Amino acid sequence: MPLQTLATTLAGAERGGYAVGAFNVSDLNQAIAVLDAARAESSPVIVQAIAGTSAYGDESWWWHMLRTVVDSYPDVTATLHLDHGRTLEDCVRAMDHGFTSVMIDASRSTDDDEPNDFESNVAITKSVVDIAHSRGVSVEGELGTIGGAEAGMTGVVEEIVYADPSQAEEFVVLTGVDALAVAVGTSHGSVKFTDESGAQRLRISLIAEIKKRLPYTALVLHGSSSIPIHAVDAINEQGGSVTPSYGIDTAQKRAGIDHGTDSHLAWTGALRTELSERPSEVEPSSAIAAAMGGMTGIVRERMREFGSAGQTQPRP
Repeated sequence: MPLQTLATTLAGAERGGYAVGAFNVSDLNQAIAVLDAARAESSPVIVQAIAGTSAYGDESWWWHMLRTVVDSYPDVTATLHLDHGRTLEDCVRAMDHGFTSVMIDASRSTDDDEPNDFESNVAITKSVVDIAHSRGVSVEGELGTIGGAEAGMTGVVEEIVYADPSQAEEFVVLTGVDALAVAVGTSHGSVKFTDESGAQRLRISLIAEIKKRLPYTALVLHGSSSIPIHAVDAINEQGGSVTPSYGIDTAQKRAGIDHGTDSHLAWTGALRTELSERPSEVEPSSAIAAAMGGMTGIVRERMREFGSAGQTQPRP
């Protein structure tokens, strides 16, 4: 059965009044952990990968196998999404491998990671939309600077540059994107805000204003993960070095979509704990199973928080 596009998945969420979590995966076991959670909670899910970020040397093989794994869960309402594609070529490769949705992040230049000008962002995004829509693939664009550090950008920490509602409206009209990632107070990465007030920094009124101007465009929150302190503690107790910090408050992000960092913290915490508690075990399956269980557990929790649990719509 075919996977859903992002536009179809988010239209269902709009009608049903819930949010759909988008969970980053960097290997097949993580993909299975997320899909197991979706199956257990009867929840729609967005499984997403980032170009250049995986456990495998051959990205073409990785993307092909990821699509195969998602296809093997026909009872799960799933979208396969490219997260933060930086170039037209990234997005086309993902389409060629069966991704049903792509994000083109042209909000920053590809050479020096400085914020891109509006006109360049529009031109690059529009070029992706033209190809994607001809193939029946959804497109997400980005406007503003989300802040924090994304995967694969070690040492690059950006300040938040909030999205302008009128510019967001113009961007959608000019590009035709199906979904728009907007900078409204979230932050990328596993270390977000070092003070507790950071958890309350979502500008709800700004989200409302943008949505009022774009009633038919899905809004995406990047960097909206929580920071589960028990997972951070587990990592650090077993020799890790993750700076304790505050993520976005659950009550603030219930209308959000993108969610990924906390599931990786749960994965790593469970993995480190299993390895520490069973120091003589050399069979990898026990540690991998523990990590998968940790990730599945927190993804299930987030699906219930988002209201997507029980909302599965069987694929046509």
